[in-house]
Amino acid sequence: MATQTDTEQVDYLLIGGGLASAKCARTLREEGATGRIVIVGREPDPPYNRPNCSKGFLRGEEERQEAYVDDLGFYESQQIEVLTRTSAMKLDPAARTVKLSNRRELRYGKALLATGANVRRLNVEGAELEEIHYLRTLGNADAIRASLADAENVVIIGGSYIGCEVAASLSMMGHRCTIVMQEQHTLERGFGGEAGRFFEELLQTHGVTIHGEDGLARFEGEGRVRRVVTERGLTLPADTVVIGAGVNPDLQLARAAGLTLGEGGGVRCDLRLATSAPDLFAAGDICEYESQLHGKPIRIEHWDVAFNHGATAARNMLGQDLAHETVPYFFSVLGDWAELEYVGPASSWDEEIVRGSTERAQFTRWYLEDDRVRAALTVGRPDDLEHAGRLMRAGARLDQAAKRSLADLDADLGGIAV
Repeated sequence: MATQTDTEQVDYLLIGGGLASAKCARTLREEGATGRIVIVGREPDPPYNRPNCSKGFLRGEEERQEAYVDDLGFYESQQIEVLTRTSAMKLDPAARTVKLSNRRELRYGKALLATGANVRRLNVEGAELEEIHYLRTLGNADAIRASLADAENVVIIGGSYIGCEVAASLSMMGHRCTIVMQEQHTLERGFGGEAGRFFEELLQTHGVTIHGEDGLARFEGEGRVRRVVTERGLTLPADTVVIGAGVNPDLQLARAAGLTLGEGGGVRCDLRLATSAPDLFAAGDICEYESQLHGKPIRIEHWDVAFNHGATAARNMLGQDLAHETVPYFFSVLGDWAELEYVGPASSWDEEIVRGSTERAQFTRWYLEDDRVRAALTVGRPDDLEHAGRLMRAGARLDQAAKRSLADLDADLGGIAV
């Protein structure tokens, strides 16, 4: 048995206890890897699906284990070691070693860096008050749910995925929810104003109050938050606050190890998701990769991207030399009122085409740039996403007849030539 001063040999070391590492480990075994696999994660739980944190688990409808990517028996049966409550403190790519917070040192043959992201914290007056929460982990969801026992008014800061999903979940639980956001409409940064207005009206219909084009000035209260004051001067009663201000990729380990970073705020990777260090790959929120689909380096923060990154990294650890070409997929659920699905992302577009009806909550919005499909958003029409992915991968310019087909419910999208 290794002592605290020994260096242990690991064939595949997966740094980060999230979805990317879980998928990488599973794929390694499925593709025939027989060596030692170790996952290192700082959270108390094994890898789990973060979307559950703002939905069923937050509402108390799901048990903790239901969020786990794989049950504990899977890791045991596949001889995958999962170290929880353990952080990687120092990465030395030249020596291929990682020092852990439990004082163990591991030397790897191949490694994955998937350290994820940390919530972006707001530095405003009153931020130290109790019952001001951020949502990133199952533990955060536990704390929010506990704070709701005597909370009538909940204020959510931010109008993107986390803000809208939390507002929907807590409204379903009977709490009075208010969103304060800098955007004019919810979710408009990713989907545009018209789609954003649809989701905003949906939330308002179910009792959520929304204040757009306003920012947070300060929190007020004695010990515990009681009021939120906005930049426009609104004073909102608040027994609990949830902040969804985005995340920052966790680059501390990568930066200290001297890995090449990209202009998009991530670890620079090639088409295979390989970093600047030999046999070291990256995945998930920190991975900035050369996307053939987008024609430029891109970094995407979403659970499905981490899932697919993990699989690609595993196959390339095994020498398959594959480019990562998966079309990024997203989904968001607003209570039991609507589920939106999206392929993209489109950082910019110059044309939107609508297929279906927003009034019936069954529609697809196509986002085009230079006559090419760059992304698609759908509510109630999931089959359209398969065609969107095909058109995105092809990258072909669409003529007017093809564009009319995108808008025509009776048109066969499979007939659009690329």
